Amino acid sequence: MTLILRASPSCRVLTDVTRCTIRRSGVCGLAKNAEASRMKETCVSFSSSSRYSAKISQVLHLDNAGIGIRRGRRSIVAASPPTEDAVVVTEPLTKEDLVGYLASGCKPKEKWRIGTEHEKFGFEFGTLHPMKYEQIAELLNSIAERFDWEKVMEGDYIIGLKQGKQSISLEPGGQFELSGAPLETLHQTCAEVNSHLYQVKAVAEEMGIGFLGIGFQPKWGLKDIPVMPKGRYEIMRNYMPKVGSLGLDMMFRTCTVQVNLDFSSEADMIRKFRAGLALQPVRTLLPFVFTGVFYDVFTDYFYWNSHIWTDTDNNRAGMLPFVFDDSFGFEQYVDYALDVPMYFVYRKKKYIDCAGMSFRDFLAGKLPCLPGELPTLNDWENHLTTIFPEVRLKRYLEMRGADGGPWRRLCALPAFWVGLLYDEDSLQNVLDMTADWTTGERQMLRNKVPKTGLKTPFRDGLLRHVAQDVLKLSKDGLERRGFKETGFLNEVAEVVRTGVTPAEKLLDMYHGKWRESVDPVFEELLY
Repeated sequence: MTLILRASPSCRVLTDVTRCTIRRSGVCGLAKNAEASRMKETCVSFSSSSRYSAKISQVLHLDNAGIGIRRGRRSIVAASPPTEDAVVVTEPLTKEDLVGYLASGCKPKEKWRIGTEHEKFGFEFGTLHPMKYEQIAELLNSIAERFDWEKVMEGDYIIGLKQGKQSISLEPGGQFELSGAPLETLHQTCAEVNSHLYQVKAVAEEMGIGFLGIGFQPKWGLKDIPVMPKGRYEIMRNYMPKVGSLGLDMMFRTCTVQVNLDFSSEADMIRKFRAGLALQPVRTLLPFVFTGVFYDVFTDYFYWNSHIWTDTDNNRAGMLPFVFDDSFGFEQYVDYALDVPMYFVYRKKKYIDCAGMSFRDFLAGKLPCLPGELPTLNDWENHLTTIFPEVRLKRYLEMRGADGGPWRRLCALPAFWVGLLYDEDSLQNVLDMTADWTTGERQMLRNKVPKTGLKTPFRDGLLRHVAQDVLKLSKDGLERRGFKETGFLNEVAEVVRTGVTPAEKLLDMYHGKWRESVDPVFEELLY
């Protein structure tokens, strides 16, 4: 999902970044008291009359670029990013420009929104085979015609839809993804999910197609899954086996749900980033991964989707321990992203393979696949989408750790994080709770939770006990928002109460009434 966010007056776009000397002493890291926090917020000075303002407009004008071809009430728009041919670079980008791009996401609290994304597997009712691309194209075309969506094309292929600030896109193996609009309340989020599923089902059922709400595909091997005709995925498919053993499984056999949330300042971003990373292992409240068995292979991982990320590409995934350093901020994330290997550059409506090359070299005009050429902010924005940590920073924060599931759990994930991160008291309580967790402890939880879930031992108890405390903080935060949103946590509350996660329930059914067949999951978790 791309949120086009305007910078607040306190966090304007910048040309020259001047960091105060206090920052170097570490005081400007995560503030341990209110005064230090205020200093962090003012540690970046911005110039309002800036060449950078023109540069960032290269990205901010995307929605109004006029690239689409109008056909009746609908239009066809080019593949993302649609405006690279229209961008004219008058001055080379600098590292300060890239820092400013992230800082431009700062928004006052009254403008914070909730953006939810979820993916699902499409399959044929009769055969339980995955949808072929031809079926997906028919589905997309029919949704566009019946419900007035714009078509997104890559060459001659339809690869997605747009309607207002919502979009539908395809993941590498045809996973169907809704990237929702930025919304004010969880009630709006859940209504958006319901409307989307109604539209998809109205067309898909006529075609004999169903959708499965699960985090990892238990029946299909990689050879069974069609490859979507998107240039970036061909590059990724060739590169993934070079950097990890499970990257192709991540691309083709997983589905996730994530929530995108705003921040008001650099200090606010840091606090939310740290809270989100520390609590990612608690995402076992939400998974609907059917593991223990998949594709005729038995494993002792309850949460295989989570385990996959430990051996996909460790240069671009993981828990990012540097986020907890005193020096962390927008600049440090830019330094990290500059050294994450690239996948591609998009030029003349084609993806150019730059896999493994450095954006830092690109910034200096030394990219081997495009010698002498300089990047645009579009290139930077695209590069940021190819980084896959547990929490990802763009001009908003993405909570990425949860697996896909049925619709009621799609609403539970944003409720969980909104209650924790959009309420000041709950956020501070999370930071206090996790303040003395060590890098080793956070990584231990990340490694062990895929096997042992909420039963993972932690200090003098279990992760379940941490989850109980965190769930109460989330509920309290939602109550203080005043929108009567706590009901969306009911699914999570049941998991914490019983200590039994959805993955464990599925495994019990597999060994019990399903008689060790995975086929019944297509009915059990059908949307």
